[in-house]
Amino acid sequence: MSDLNPLSQDFTIKSLLKFAFPTILMMIFMGLYTVVDTIFVARLVDTNALSALNIVCPVINLIVGLGTMLATGGSAIVARKMGAGEHTRATQDFTLIISAGILFGVLIAVLGTVFIDRIVWGLGASSILFPYCKEYLFILLLFTPASILQVLFQNLIVTAGRPGMGMVLGVSAGIANILLDYIFIVPLHMGIKGAAFGTGIGYMIPAVIGLWFFSTKKNSLHFRKPVIDFSVLAESCTNGFSEMVSQAATAVTTFLFNHIMMKLLGENGVAAITIMIYTQFLLSALYIGFSMGVAPVISYNYGKQDEKQLKNVFCICMRFIGFISISVFAVALIFGSSLVGIFAERGTPVYEIAQNGFLIFPFSFLFCGLNIFTSATFTALSNGKLSAILSFLRTFGLITVLLLILPNLLGVTGVWLAVPIAELTTMIVALVFLHQNREKYHYA
Repeated sequence: MSDLNPLSQDFTIKSLLKFAFPTILMMIFMGLYTVVDTIFVARLVDTNALSALNIVCPVINLIVGLGTMLATGGSAIVARKMGAGEHTRATQDFTLIISAGILFGVLIAVLGTVFIDRIVWGLGASSILFPYCKEYLFILLLFTPASILQVLFQNLIVTAGRPGMGMVLGVSAGIANILLDYIFIVPLHMGIKGAAFGTGIGYMIPAVIGLWFFSTKKNSLHFRKPVIDFSVLAESCTNGFSEMVSQAATAVTTFLFNHIMMKLLGENGVAAITIMIYTQFLLSALYIGFSMGVAPVISYNYGKQDEKQLKNVFCICMRFIGFISISVFAVALIFGSSLVGIFAERGTPVYEIAQNGFLIFPFSFLFCGLNIFTSATFTALSNGKLSAILSFLRTFGLITVLLLILPNLLGVTGVWLAVPIAELTTMIVALVFLHQNREKYHYA
């Protein structure tokens, strides 16, 4: 059975990219439809609705973070056990992780809707933005279980050796979201509520398809009566904690960005930082997709103790990350004005603020690719500690310190500088970690 698993092949640069390509495409498409969702709101509702998306974004970050923590941490466990030949236990652990994800989703949905007013005011919504925020967040909370399942299935389908199926999930959800956004917002005039329903129903599609896919026993991973082993859940959370740190930190830093820009430039400033954050998500999707795509390969060969193949895969990954980092930086720098123009009309205050940011912010893309990949690699190697440190530095620790200092010295320019400086500093730490642990894991 191990020999039939696509994770066990001898990868070349061509075959590894072919294996990871569906996951890369899935993440790019997810980034694209998230941006399209934002464009619909900005252009067809108003910029206050756009600002509201970013106000409630921290809650969405935490939900995605929980799902990603279980998915990436659990994927490393499942892939490692598959590589070690423990196939029955791998399927039992897989089922336990999915069940836990559903339970967490239901709890968040219930608690979130009960305390929604306190949450929205606590996130810093102004009286103008409060109704937009509440409408959008209430609907999305109802779809929390589906949101978590989407993240779990998109990761674990790759671990099952079916990245193409993961791509189908992402693309189908994206197409549905775009079409439903248009239908709900334009013909049905539902405003920001329409955008929320479009996104929520988009979550349902990969959730339902994933449940069907893993119910088939012919797949290498499928549902089986789980062993209630809390140590598996604890290890999943510990392993994937860096991803939760990353999303939780993004939630906090998004709150800080919103607070600072509201103070400096009002609602227009919040709209501008929203454009920047969503564009960053789109352009960094390539790094995230590639790292997600190759992580099961790294875990599998680590579990199999195939040092030769592990070194080969790692070397290919480092070369690819270097090439893509330069390419994404160039695209962001050259086409920054055009990207901003998609969200806001030229000449408007929001456009001018965001365009100025694109003269500085793209430098972060030179460094974040290595940081994302290195964090994912240590997660795949079951070293959640180092992965969490890197995620903490790049998404919270450094950015928080810089946001508290630089805007006081440089104004809005300090806001734009915070992320590139944080990514550069984290890259230096990542290189040190990779050098120090090369003999322990034998990836180089």
